Amino acid sequence: MIVIALIIGLILGILFFGGLWFTVKKTLGTKYAGLWFTGSSILRTAIVLTGFYFIVQSGLTPLLMSVAGFVAARFLVLRITKRIEQKEIVLLQDHKS
Repeated sequence: MIVIALIIGLILGILFFGGLWFTVKKTLGTKYAGLWFTGSSILRTAIVLTGFYFIVQSGLTPLLMSVAGFVAARFLVLRITKRIEQKEIVLLQDHKS
C-alpha cells in the first residue's frame, strides 16, 4: 500500500501542478483569465483533497508517502515544463531568424 500511495501522490501532484502550468499557458491574455484561474484552482484542489481523503483512510504512513509523491511531482513537472519552455523559445528564435 505504501508504494501505491506514493504513486497516487505522484499522479495527484502531476494533475495539480501540470494543470496549473496548463492553465497559465492557456489563459494568459484571454478575456476570462480570472474565471479560468478560479475554476482551475477549485477543480485541482478538489481532486487532490479527494485523493488525500481516500488515502488517509489507510493510515498516516500511506498519507505521508502520498504527500511525498505529491511534492516530488512538483519537481518533476517543473523540470518537464522548463524543457518544454526552452524548446518553445528555441523554436521562436529559429522562426524569427
